[in-house]
Amino acid sequence: MKKLLNTVYITTEGASLRKDGENLVAEVDGRERARMPLHMLGSLVLFGAIFVSPALIGACATTGITVVLLDRAGRFQARIEGPVSGNVLLRRAQYAASEAPEDIVRSIVLGKIANQRAVLMRALRDYGAEMDTAAAADISRSTDRLARILRSCELNSHNIDSLRGAEGEAANLYFGVFDLLIRSPDPQLRFNGRSRRPPLDAINALLSFLYALLTHDCRNALESVGLDPAVGFLHRDRPGRPSLALDLMEELRPILVDRLVLSLVNRRQVRAKDFETRDGGAVILSDEARRTVLMAWQERKKEERKHDFLGETAPLGLVPYLQAQLLARHLRHDIDAYPPWFWK
Repeated sequence: MKKLLNTVYITTEGASLRKDGENLVAEVDGRERARMPLHMLGSLVLFGAIFVSPALIGACATTGITVVLLDRAGRFQARIEGPVSGNVLLRRAQYAASEAPEDIVRSIVLGKIANQRAVLMRALRDYGAEMDTAAAADISRSTDRLARILRSCELNSHNIDSLRGAEGEAANLYFGVFDLLIRSPDPQLRFNGRSRRPPLDAINALLSFLYALLTHDCRNALESVGLDPAVGFLHRDRPGRPSLALDLMEELRPILVDRLVLSLVNRRQVRAKDFETRDGGAVILSDEARRTVLMAWQERKKEERKHDFLGETAPLGLVPYLQAQLLARHLRHDIDAYPPWFWK
């Protein structure tokens, strides 16, 4: 099984990164703050103005370490990577499948809806007795409706538009009751629906920040098995958009990100004071809170779950790579269908 390599996040503006032998060295104000062997790194993610030496860029490109540049709010700016490796026959199979993607899209949608439903059902089991009757009833009705959408996707023949419609209806149901899962006393930490580009409240800022990190991991996973992250199945192709990475993350978002957001807020690890509102209404994490979230994200990726299809136990951080491998196997006709990842 692939080794879970480290992703290093640099959040201190003005920090400098350089290569020393076979090590990455991070300095702040001329003082060494961290050192790590290059062979243990999978990628670097830099927030804001960070200096990277040419020697380090060259070493990362040569050894397959991706460098990702984000702005202070976590929005993607650029990637630095070496030559793209990939199996041309696999990519041709991917492009051909993208012309008739219904079977793959059905698997992605089933995985996403099942995992959204699992998040709601877990909340009812853990905290249902503490909820007021109306809130518990709303969540229960949503889980019932999600179950009916799942059965419809499983049993009926769908075209691509109806599958996208089912995914959209399920997302509206799920996020329609997401606020009921928040148990923080801070009135500013309420959720009134998804807002993005920019996020307009604290919960959306957390979701968008972590979704960006998950997109990065999914893109790396796809490229590691030789797939083109720009050509997707559920998401339509657009210039500059990693459509297949967005596809891959759909079934993972409820478990890897949404549950982590709820945990951070409900355990009071992140509070209303940890957010800043910028001109135009955009809400972003403070520098200190960003570090807290990144540490929790790294710990979350170390948690292990059994992969039902493979019969193996693996860290959550490896799930994108396992799913990318399964998608590649399906496109090569080694397995009959793409098996989504279900959280239990």
